[in-house]
Amino acid sequence: MKTFIKITIFFIIISVLNVQKIFAEEKIKIGLLVPLSGQNKEIGKSIVKSTRLAINKINNSSIEILPRDTASNPDTTFENAKELSESGVKIIIGPIFNKNLIYLDQLKDTLFLSLTNKTIDNPKNIISVGINARSQLNTIKKFQKLNGLKKTIFLIPKEKYKEEIEIAINQSKINNAKVHYYDSDPTKLTKQIEKITRYSIRKQNVKDEIKRLEKSDEKNKEKKIENLKKRDTIGKIGFDSVIISDFGKNLKSITTSLLYTDVLPTKVYFITLNQWFDESLLKEISSQPIYFPSINKENYDIFIKNYYEKFEEYPNQLSFLSYDIVGLIYYLINENNFSFDKKMFLKKNKFKGKVGIFEIKENKVNHILNFYKVEDNNFKKVF
Repeated sequence: MKTFIKITIFFIIISVLNVQKIFAEEKIKIGLLVPLSGQNKEIGKSIVKSTRLAINKINNSSIEILPRDTASNPDTTFENAKELSESGVKIIIGPIFNKNLIYLDQLKDTLFLSLTNKTIDNPKNIISVGINARSQLNTIKKFQKLNGLKKTIFLIPKEKYKEEIEIAINQSKINNAKVHYYDSDPTKLTKQIEKITRYSIRKQNVKDEIKRLEKSDEKNKEKKIENLKKRDTIGKIGFDSVIISDFGKNLKSITTSLLYTDVLPTKVYFITLNQWFDESLLKEISSQPIYFPSINKENYDIFIKNYYEKFEEYPNQLSFLSYDIVGLIYYLINENNFSFDKKMFLKKNKFKGKVGIFEIKENKVNHILNFYKVEDNNFKKVF
C-alpha cells in the first residue's frame, strides 16, 4: 500500500513538473503591425527597435514580438493582421495610421492597441493609445485654472483636426472657450487673424486717441501723443489666452500673424498642443513664452539616449509610445497570472510608464501629461 502511494505521488510530481515546463516554454505572442515598406518604413523600423528595447528591459523570455508589415495600406494591414490572428495572436500593437483600421473590426477576437491619437468612430476592438486631444485639453484646463484664465480662444485649422478637437473641447469642458477656424493658406490667414484680434479697431483707436489729445488741453499731451505714435494698437483684445491647434510651419504662421496684429505672448498666453519638444520652437524668440502639454521630457531624453546607444540613430517619436505599450501589456498580463483576457485591457485601469501616467477608459488611453513652456532657449517644466 505504501509503495502504491509513493508511486502515485511520484507520478503526480512528474505531471506537475511537466505542466510547469509546458507553461515555461509557452510564449506570450504580441503582434506588431507597422509599415516596414513604403514611404513610412523608417517609422515602422524605429518602432520595431523600440519594442526590442522594451523586451530587453523586461528580460522575460516568454514574451515574443511578431512584426508584420502594413505598407501603410488598409488591405495589407488586414491580411497580415488576419494571419497573426489565425496563428493564435490575441493582442497586436498597431497599426499607426487611422486609415488602416477600417477592416480590423472583422477580427473580433483580436485586440489592437493602435498608435493613432484619433478616437472617433474606431472599431470596438481598437484601443487608441496615441496622445489624444482630450488628454491634452485636460492638461491645458489645469493650466488655465492655475493661472486664472477665463477668456480663452481656440484657433483650429479648417482642413485638419476639426472634428476631433471639437469633441475634445466638449468632453474636457474647457473654460469659456470661443472657437475660430482658419485657412492655412497664408494669403487668407493674416486677414482672418486681424478680424479675430479686432486689429483694425484697435489700430483705429490709436488714431482716434491722437486726434482727441491734439484737440484737448491735457497736460503733457505732446509726450502722450509721441508715445501713442510708437504704438500700433490700443484697446482690449477680448481674450487672455489663445490655444493654437497646429504644428511646424503652420504654427509659426499663426504666431507671426498674432505678433503682426500686436498680440504679444507677454500679454496673452500662447498655448499649443503637444509639440514633442520640437527644437525649432527654441529659435522663435518673438513668440516666447509659448506653452504646451506633453509627455515627460526627462524620461523621453533617457529613452532617446538609450535608443541611440543601442542603434546609433535617433528614434521616431512614436517609438516612445510603443516602448511603453509593451510595458503596459506585460504589466496587465502579469497581473492576470500570465494569461490573456481581453477584458483586462477594456476595464478602467491606470498605468505609470515612461510617457507618464495613463489610464485605459472607453477604448482609449487618456494620458495624464506634463506641461512645458518654451523660454530662454529651453523647454521648462511648469508641472
